[in-house]
Amino acid sequence: MWTTSGTSSGCFDPLLASPLCSADATFDRGWLSAVTRAIARPWTHDELVVAFNLYCELPFGRLHQRAPEVERLAALLARSPGSVAMKLVNIASLDPAVTASGRRGLGNASVADAAVWSEFHADWEGLALESARIRQQLADAHGLPDAIVVGDDVPLDDHSAAYAGISRPAVVQMRVKQAFFRKAVLASYEGRCCVTGLSARRLLVASHIVPWAADPKNRLNPRNGLCLSSLHDKAFDAGLMTLSGDHRVVMSQAAKSLAEEPFALSSLLAYDGQKIRLPVKFAPDEAFLAHHRTSVFLG
Repeated sequence: MWTTSGTSSGCFDPLLASPLCSADATFDRGWLSAVTRAIARPWTHDELVVAFNLYCELPFGRLHQRAPEVERLAALLARSPGSVAMKLVNIASLDPAVTASGRRGLGNASVADAAVWSEFHADWEGLALESARIRQQLADAHGLPDAIVVGDDVPLDDHSAAYAGISRPAVVQMRVKQAFFRKAVLASYEGRCCVTGLSARRLLVASHIVPWAADPKNRLNPRNGLCLSSLHDKAFDAGLMTLSGDHRVVMSQAAKSLAEEPFALSSLLAYDGQKIRLPVKFAPDEAFLAHHRTSVFLG
């Protein structure tokens, strides 16, 4: 089960989605049944790929068997929701951002789990597309309506013009990749702008720390992303703001020159020096932030 450091009155088990009265509470029969089935039927590589993809796209608080996304994947894999939820928490135990927060996991992530974690980190684009392909194959095999869903709140980004005239399959791939990055970043930041706390999803952007064109390998890496409001995304991309090594907002002199404008003062400059809301998963990579400070920020 998962606990948070300093909790004395009990803990919350995301697998069962119910409060447990104490750290040594016993698991119910449903949990034991899920464990038994998981042991009896090892996870295949393809199953682990789609499970890792779901881990990336789900907020930490929804890594439990009652989450609709978990239930849908369980149906595709012909596994119980409890089994899928258990695997998601196994994967979470490999995430340094999760363990650094004081949470502790089941402690039995497999060698295969760790291998898929490494595969994604080595090729984010390839594995995001592979996961989508596997999900579609599973849906087709089971006659389930689980075609790749991008979502209405995932607009084509500013780089879409580079794909003008390409084939429909290529456009679908582009949308799948953009959707993966957006979902992973927003899930990590629990659907809130890390500067302002804004939660209006259609006003949130999965902003790249190292610009999209500058590092193709890390375009879909969630650690190369910040969840920002549309305004702060534009300011960050334009170099009007950056983040310090201790994750505080730093405004450029160009931004500070707007101090006479009430809107700029309240919407931008008011956050100068403020520490951002850090993500629950996939903490921003300091190397990416350093690149932004030296190569994008106007100073």
